[in-house]
Amino acid sequence: MFRAASRLSSLFVEQLTVIDCAYLDAVRGVVGESWIVDIELTGELDAQSMVLDFGEVKKRLKRALDNSADHTLLVPRRHAGLSLHEAGGRVELEFRGPAAGPIIHASPAIAISLLDAETVTADAVIAFLKPVLAEVVPPNVAEIGLTLRTERIDGAYYHYTHGLKKHDGHCQRIAHGHRSRIELRVDGQRDAALEAEQAARWADIYLGTREDLVSAANGRHRYEYTAAEGAFAIELPAARCDVLDADTTVECIADHLAMQLAARRPGRSVQVRAYEGVMKGAVARNPG
Repeated sequence: MFRAASRLSSLFVEQLTVIDCAYLDAVRGVVGESWIVDIELTGELDAQSMVLDFGEVKKRLKRALDNSADHTLLVPRRHAGLSLHEAGGRVELEFRGPAAGPIIHASPAIAISLLDAETVTADAVIAFLKPVLAEVVPPNVAEIGLTLRTERIDGAYYHYTHGLKKHDGHCQRIAHGHRSRIELRVDGQRDAALEAEQAARWADIYLGTREDLVSAANGRHRYEYTAAEGAFAIELPAARCDVLDADTTVECIADHLAMQLAARRPGRSVQVRAYEGVMKGAVARNPG
């Protein structure tokens, strides 16, 4: 029996991509986040008896997501504490509200996603993304369903924000981030208490590179650098920062944590498994 022409069908792709970003929050400050993206497309079947070929879904929609909110700073445009100036392809902003102090950010406009909302929520991000995806699907697609979810982590994790000025891609943006698990082993055994302690120490942290720290006065840190996309700057409370003597790649983060752990457990072998968002990261070891 043939399907009636008017009947709509749906397809889905789970974990199409991961949006690694950061957002401004009136309580937490600047927050690194990793949202797993699930998608469902509803529409009439095309000449191939498909709503859309899965290869095209991954190519078109993943590319659109990767070039929109991913690796950007999500800004709630309607928040009362936001001052925003846009000119010449750049955005400068000040975000007031967090008890620890305001956040100042300057970057090329491409590094910012402005949400029509008072606060950044998954629903607000979905509302921002749906028009972006609507531009890349064929006419037979009548509805786009989008879900953002966080990874289930049975153990310790932290949210961090950073920027990698040497990176050729989107990671060069000074305020993008990740929600990341942490695994610490001493003499081959995981230490849940140490993991929880580290996660608490780095809850909603900004990880900066020492050579990019241009000011550390009045209880605040200001980081600046110029990368391929242009000039970047962020200023925020020093209490919400940690400074590394190296770049803040996940490899260097793992090494940094391994050295700290080795100093606390002298003579014992230690291993750090640090994640950068979902299902990727780096391992550092110190044999003791």
